[in-house]
Amino acid sequence: MTPQYRFPFFFFVIFFFHSRIVSAQSPAVAPAPSGTNVTAVLEKAGQFTTFIKLLKSTKTADQINTQLSTSNQGITIFAPTDNAFASLKAGTLNSITEQQKLQLLQFHILPTFYSTSQFQTATNPLHTQAGNSDDGQFPLNVTTSGTQVNITTGVDTASVSNTIFTDNQLAVYQVDQVLLPQAIFGSPAPAPAPAAPKKSVKGSDSPSAGSSSDDSPVDASAAMGLKHQTIKAVSLGVAMFTAFLL
Repeated sequence: MTPQYRFPFFFFVIFFFHSRIVSAQSPAVAPAPSGTNVTAVLEKAGQFTTFIKLLKSTKTADQINTQLSTSNQGITIFAPTDNAFASLKAGTLNSITEQQKLQLLQFHILPTFYSTSQFQTATNPLHTQAGNSDDGQFPLNVTTSGTQVNITTGVDTASVSNTIFTDNQLAVYQVDQVLLPQAIFGSPAPAPAPAAPKKSVKGSDSPSAGSSSDDSPVDASAAMGLKHQTIKAVSLGVAMFTAFLL
């Protein structure tokens, strides 16, 4: 190798090996976290303590986070505030089973992402994670008036009062009432009305009584006439018998 090429080549070899060493010693870049933690979103917003406890106790929070990282359909959550839970009748949550608590939480979750504008064209009833609404047990209907979104369950009505979080994959909306499904909190079918009591018919109004009252004077008169004739016949017979003896 000629002297004019030997010097640059030497520096090239040094640069090459130095680059390999630096590359080998550089730490790998940690991957970005996938998905959004729904409880972290609610905790940051505040005033959702009861809802968060239920999400954790029923393992619903884990299911939501898993679905967010594995599905591209997104999720919509209606989150009742602590005041909404406080307005429930005393003992409401304690009166239902653990399975019903799970269904209650799932009733607040739609397995599809909805922006507020998409509610205007949504087809009712909406399908929730609590089950198929076509069977009439978990119907959830939305109506809109301008930017206002109202939700009806057949048991109560709630309004979306705030957008807590949205990223085109997860939408969390604050609602002012706990959404109560008919399958759990629906009123039982009303008992059949008791049969109306029969009207008592007075003697003067009764047809049979009227017939008897009309016929009674006739019957009494005939009986008196028969008795009178009998007495006369007996008297006549006694008189004739006495005359014969004399």
